[in-house]
Amino acid sequence: MNDILNKLKTEIPNNTSIIVATSGGPDSMALLSLLNQIKKEKHLNIISAHVNHNLRKESDKEAIMVKNYCKKNNLIFEYMEINNYRGNTENYARKKRYEFFENLIKKHQAKYLLTAHHGDDLTETIIMRLIRGSSIKGYAGFSEITYKENYKIYRPLITKTKEEIFDYVQKNDIPYALDKTNNSDKFTRNRIRKYILPNLKKENKNIHLKFLKFSQKLIEIDDYLNEKANNIIKEIYQNKKINLNLFLKEKNIIREKIIHNILIQEYKDDIIKITNKHVNNILSTIKSKSPNKKIALPNNMEFIKAYNYAWIEKRKVNIEYNYILKNQITLPNNDIIEIIDDTLDKSNFVTKINSKEISIPIHVRTIKPGDKLTLKGLNKEKKIKDIFINEKVPIDERKTYPIVTDNSDQIIWLPGLKKTKFDREKDKNYDIIIRYRKKGSL
Repeated sequence: MNDILNKLKTEIPNNTSIIVATSGGPDSMALLSLLNQIKKEKHLNIISAHVNHNLRKESDKEAIMVKNYCKKNNLIFEYMEINNYRGNTENYARKKRYEFFENLIKKHQAKYLLTAHHGDDLTETIIMRLIRGSSIKGYAGFSEITYKENYKIYRPLITKTKEEIFDYVQKNDIPYALDKTNNSDKFTRNRIRKYILPNLKKENKNIHLKFLKFSQKLIEIDDYLNEKANNIIKEIYQNKKINLNLFLKEKNIIREKIIHNILIQEYKDDIIKITNKHVNNILSTIKSKSPNKKIALPNNMEFIKAYNYAWIEKRKVNIEYNYILKNQITLPNNDIIEIIDDTLDKSNFVTKINSKEISIPIHVRTIKPGDKLTLKGLNKEKKIKDIFINEKVPIDERKTYPIVTDNSDQIIWLPGLKKTKFDREKDKNYDIIIRYRKKGSL
């Protein structure tokens, strides 16, 4: 392990605080031991961060073992328990772990978070991603160093195998714990570890280094594509909306990268919930001939395509309403429908009504199945649904779009879109003027 010691000495500056993710397994205990050897020389402040997941009966004993090792070697021991799990256990545990680590980064003003991921871990991760499908970055697994906003995640054991690490802890009498669940065939990673990886090592004992080189090459390609995509995305993705006309001019690999980068912006630390299947579904939705379409995404989000634009947003709860218009109504989206005294506006945002020709009071409601109106100047009815399609009203707005009716539920106006046979010209007899004011307009 001398090569790892030399790497640690080179990478980590003197007088530095470092957080070490310490599960208590052979890998993390080996890493903690190596750091302890250079602690005095480098004047390091080493903080061992242990998370008790409370998923196995041995968890408490493992926590005590790590704590005792830290006490014996004058290392700071930080501890957290996870008791109440929500949703996917693995994802929830990972999220809580990294929240804990980031809190410790701030508390100790640390510049590094060290984890004990090794070469076999990387190989298993890449194989698992190849089986399940992923992005270019996903197929790369993980890198030796990940740059965060205020710190680095450093994985110095990435060039070592599990066997090399296990030999090290045994020869140096370093305490460690073994997780028996790692032997279960229930988990994909365990099956890869037990059956696939040993056969690969028969072909090449240093197969982990080949996978590391493969990973590094993919990361290099991904960085290049990111640079290209980030230059393009500024024009294509504005105000959190994708201009589909511009987007579809790009090559498929750039399209995929743009979508993935947008998903990272939206999901941040929860990006782990996004799979290659989600990205492919989004790309298929964009390329489909349907002008309006939406698909569900994790975290109660959805991808919405509406004609020439697309975006990601929180899934909306359908809001049905039926208001009585007296003076002014503020709609759920903050648009306003109001009665005014006079106006020169002749657009579809204003209608003039004769109260004697309708049943008072006036209502403002959402669409109902089969809604029809008689357009001004025509004698035949037209379906509201068809008007929405012709006027290219985004599908997610249709269910909450305001429709103005009289008390007998006769449609007298489709605000901002169409006037009906009830609209009267200025020189005709009318006594009610209604205006539709979009959010932010005067």
